Amino acid sequence: MTAESASVLDNLDQLFTDYLAVLIATVMGFVLIITALVASRLLAPYSEEREKGTTYECGMLPIRRAATNVGMRFYLYAILFIIFDVEAVFIFPWALSYVGIGPMAYYEMLVFVAILAAGLAYAWKKGALKWQ
Repeated sequence: MTAESASVLDNLDQLFTDYLAVLIATVMGFVLIITALVASRLLAPYSEEREKGTTYECGMLPIRRAATNVGMRFYLYAILFIIFDVEAVFIFPWALSYVGIGPMAYYEMLVFVAILAAGLAYAWKKGALKWQ
């Protein structure tokens, strides 16, 4: 065995050692989720009464079915919220590490913000931000 192949094997061994904690956490996550689902199925009370499926409206009799259509505007608001939430997720770490990443990152972030501003302008133009 040459020194180069021994070095590659040592690096491979180190790689598997580093990811062992990730594997254990993943397996434990699946075990906990499956345990919670099985326990809720076995321990939760179950009723087949018709009233269980009705909408609860603060003690009053329900006015309409629970499965009503949700307006398209609510989906637009949700999508806009997600877009600008993702923007915040990218901008905050960028702002914290701005000094160390160089001037090119500034221009890349300007392009990113310009794309988001174009999306906001399009939504505004289409009337997605008007509350009706």
